[in-house]
Amino acid sequence: MKISLAQQKTRIKLSWWGELFARLIIGVVLIWSGILKIIDPLNFARDILNYRLFPESWALWIAVILPGLELLIGLLLISGILRTGASFLALSLFSLFIVLIMVTMIRGVNPDCGCFGAFSHKVGASLLFQDLLLWLGALYLFLRWQKSSTN
Repeated sequence: MKISLAQQKTRIKLSWWGELFARLIIGVVLIWSGILKIIDPLNFARDILNYRLFPESWALWIAVILPGLELLIGLLLISGILRTGASFLALSLFSLFIVLIMVTMIRGVNPDCGCFGAFSHKVGASLLFQDLLLWLGALYLFLRWQKSSTN
């Protein structure tokens, strides 16, 4: 079945808007999350310890490195610089978050997620759903940009 030129143009516009929407949503979430953690790294380190998954010696390192990484990935996604790499890093980061959330839920531990500093909420199904949506957006960007970089 052939697609008309008008249908092709509509698809291109929709995919462009979808890409822009995903870039902005994921980028803003990562930037906002990173900034709020940078403001109070000691509180974020406590949140990390409350997961009971990492040794105490790792908590401060994670609390310092992760927010900077989130901020960098968010800025790269919004700016469109290093698109494939930035989307791969976002996809990897959300994959890690999803695994950590699931492990924490399975273990019956119920800490604040630490995602948005003082605005964080408890680890649970809604947080898992939120991260799955962000993961899907990052996957969309990665597949789209990987495909366009190979053409």
